[in-house]
Amino acid sequence: MTRQQLVEQIHQKQSYLCVGLDTDLTKIPKHLQSHPDAIFEFNKAIIDATLPHCVSYKINTAFYEAMGLKGWEAMERTVNYIPDTHFKIADAKRGDIGNTSTQYARAFFEAMNFDAVTVAPYMGEDSVRPFLEYEGKWAIVLGLTSNKGANDFELKQLVSDNGEAHLRAEFLYERVLRSVAKWGTPDNLMFVVGATQPEEFLNIRSIIPDHFLLVPGVGAQGGSLKDISEKAMVTGPEPSVNGSVPSGRSDVGLLVNASRAVIYASGKEDFATEAKAIAEQYQFEMKSYLG
Repeated sequence: MTRQQLVEQIHQKQSYLCVGLDTDLTKIPKHLQSHPDAIFEFNKAIIDATLPHCVSYKINTAFYEAMGLKGWEAMERTVNYIPDTHFKIADAKRGDIGNTSTQYARAFFEAMNFDAVTVAPYMGEDSVRPFLEYEGKWAIVLGLTSNKGANDFELKQLVSDNGEAHLRAEFLYERVLRSVAKWGTPDNLMFVVGATQPEEFLNIRSIIPDHFLLVPGVGAQGGSLKDISEKAMVTGPEPSVNGSVPSGRSDVGLLVNASRAVIYASGKEDFATEAKAIAEQYQFEMKSYLG
């Protein structure tokens, strides 16, 4: 999916909601747990219920990998069930030396029909580059995350090469954003920024004003959709794509992910109905920010 197609879907649906399919067999409704294909049946019901209210689905691959071959098969069936109108993210957080990353890119972009993969940038450009070489595909690079461990590295201040402190203290995550943004373009590169770091959004937008942000942490983790939308939305005109004339609409530049708040809205047989209601609430609020 190209950036232009993603923006079209956002405006058409008046939503920038991404539903996270972090499906845990122990947490799905009990009446489904004994089903021979329980994970896919649960995901299918969630997708059917939320499709009109979101523009993207994010599959956290760890929940599927933990089940071995059966989990991989459920993941493949799930991604193939999601229609091409919706942006499909493999939340795999891959990142390795170049030839290994090349195989990871093949796995998710060729063997499976994902549009994007989350990538850890710790090993540098050659570990990210293979994900940027597929036309119409995206690398979503970890920028500033919501977990407590972000303080261990991401929020550490850096010093210049001559050992003197920068005039403005620079955090490691800021260096990552500036460096990685040069490796790709706003048409094939996004960044993960946690919703629980709202005070940093204005600064992040000063560094990467045009890139899409994938923002997890809304809902169960306590992030504010209002704060994210007011501080991180791209409000300028939509950039031209492939030489086309800008439409003048906001490019938005946001995919806000909600996982547990949507898929586990109910543990009963009405789980899909309740998931639909929560997704619809997010869509309604997002519409008010889109104007």
